[in-house]
Amino acid sequence: MLTLWGRNNSSNVMKVTWLLGELGLAHERIDAGLAFGRTATPEYRAMNPLGVVPSLEDGDFRLFESNVICRYLCTAYAPENPIFPQDTKGRATVESWMDFQQTAISPIQATVFQGLVRIAPEKRNWEAIHAAIARGNLVWGLLDERLSRQDYIALHHFTIADITFATHVHRWLNLDIPGRVEMPNLTKWYQRLCTRPAYVKHVVEIPMS
Repeated sequence: MLTLWGRNNSSNVMKVTWLLGELGLAHERIDAGLAFGRTATPEYRAMNPLGVVPSLEDGDFRLFESNVICRYLCTAYAPENPIFPQDTKGRATVESWMDFQQTAISPIQATVFQGLVRIAPEKRNWEAIHAAIARGNLVWGLLDERLSRQDYIALHHFTIADITFATHVHRWLNLDIPGRVEMPNLTKWYQRLCTRPAYVKHVVEIPMS
């Protein structure tokens, strides 16, 4: 039995729950992180040294880092599924965009989301928030331009690269973000993903908190 540790409103946990839904994989999810605690215990730190979520248990095998967990699930349980291509160049392209998400999008989204949702208005660092929004307009704009030429981010079909970005784009497009630039191709891609039941269940319908 697969066991996923992490609260369902974490963007990184959402990647994994959405993928589990796409692949139809039975699993148990245990709330962990923020108000649920558990991540500071020695037992959890033995599974995930940084004490963050998500973490995955597959029998006696343990794994952390959301994008790695996604790659593992595809390789171990759906090796023929084009969501994570088998051919070397296709797979490398998907992985490069997954890494792009981690290095370019995650820091921006963390500053904007934390600043606008989880920090009280009187305690917000507006200089940092506005700087992150400006950077977000630039980086999401790169995706908007790419999506003007193809329907999905990495390849011409849906892959786990789309999953890694789309947990964040839901927040970017639906929060009240001052100075956000309209991006028609990014919006069409988001709307395309909203036709996928697992995305709606594990991302769109989860309250942003």
